[in-house]
Amino acid sequence: MVSVNELIRNYSKAVREGYAAVFAGAGLSRASGFVDWKTLLKPLARDIGLNIEKEDDLLAVAQYHRNERGTRASINQAIIETFNNGTEDNENINILTRLPINTYWTTNYDQLLEDGLRGNNRKVEVKIDKDQLAITLPNRDAVLYKMHGDVERPADAVLTKDDYERYDMKRPLFRTALQGDLISKTFLFVGFSFEDPNLDYILSRIHTLLDENKRDHYCFFKRVQKEQGESEEDFVYRKVKQDLREKDLKRYGIQAIFINEYEEITDILREIEISVYKNNIFISGSVEQFDSPWDNVKSGNFAFQLAKELVKRNYKITTGFGLGIGSSIINGALNEIYTTKYKHIDEYLCLRPFPQGIINPDERKTLFTKYRQEMLTQVGIAIFMFGNKEKDGMIINADGCWEEYEIAKSLGKIIIPLSCTGYVAKEILEDIKKNINDFSYLKDYILVLESTVNPKDLVNLTVKIVDSVRY
Repeated sequence: MVSVNELIRNYSKAVREGYAAVFAGAGLSRASGFVDWKTLLKPLARDIGLNIEKEDDLLAVAQYHRNERGTRASINQAIIETFNNGTEDNENINILTRLPINTYWTTNYDQLLEDGLRGNNRKVEVKIDKDQLAITLPNRDAVLYKMHGDVERPADAVLTKDDYERYDMKRPLFRTALQGDLISKTFLFVGFSFEDPNLDYILSRIHTLLDENKRDHYCFFKRVQKEQGESEEDFVYRKVKQDLREKDLKRYGIQAIFINEYEEITDILREIEISVYKNNIFISGSVEQFDSPWDNVKSGNFAFQLAKELVKRNYKITTGFGLGIGSSIINGALNEIYTTKYKHIDEYLCLRPFPQGIINPDERKTLFTKYRQEMLTQVGIAIFMFGNKEKDGMIINADGCWEEYEIAKSLGKIIIPLSCTGYVAKEILEDIKKNINDFSYLKDYILVLESTVNPKDLVNLTVKIVDSVRY
């Protein structure tokens, strides 16, 4: 059995390295007010004299309704009415669409995933029919494959036995594309019951082709619990059946993560997001004046070596090009990227210089705050050094650096203040010491963060703290 920690570690790595994918089932949409397949078909089953609670073959129920009515007009209407009314916030979708994942698959008809991606400022290409598979949307951030159709095209939605039987004729390339992704990417199945004939067919083909050489995928199973009034015999039977299902999925490389309540999925997804962004480090700081023992050369060398060492360890650096140290950070990162990282600049360095030329102070403050919020949302660790500026001929603490600290703290980021560099960095550590239990990863480093002024030692100390919180 795979542990939660193993899932978080392996899937986070897949996200960071660009080979993660998501497969969303009806269970993912339920928190938004949408129904599952069984609930969708319940009134249709009643119309033809069936009790949906007594039926296991839901495809057959949909087909029987189609046969009895002679058309699928009622089914189409049910899809339109049912999947246009979801309004509740869905944290699982928010997290999954925030993550830098490029590939999403779903059997759902609703538009929650595409809305979530757009809401997170990501350009999504939605593919619903086979003609769209050969077209590529420029500058896309993600691709969403809706292999069973969309609420806006209910007549083409896959729901009845006829639809599945004709799938190879109407949507054959979807199976081919999914088969390729299942071979080359690591999937996380969320809200999926593994009762879909299409997926069964594709998984069996991969199993035949690759045998033991399949990559691992992950899914969630709610552990069977004894229901009120249920006999011990029935409970044991359901548990045995679940255990057998879990072992059968392993044939296809799908590892089950058992949970007691569905709410646990949200906590796990949050941990995945935290783990993914811990690889991204924001370096905050500005220096108008250097005070002893720090001078321009010593400070620049430290910033250069720190950025270089972090990139060497495969971290990605985000910088706002802070006054006095920004160029050293960038040069250090670039030096390592061009030496050992095959010039993959975007994978290891994100430059976010602040907008210039904004005269109105209120507009400038609002824009800069929003800008800082966006930068810090995409990182897991924030390092603070120095932090001073000139105002009216005097050197003062840089309020922008302090605001970045406040934002990072509110977002629950890992905060590492290099107090020995003074100014805002020193003030941040003093503030942290008041609530040190909230920053337990710093407890053993308080004194050295305040006293280490040798650039090489400070680089080693900072990297040591960063590495300690990475996983």
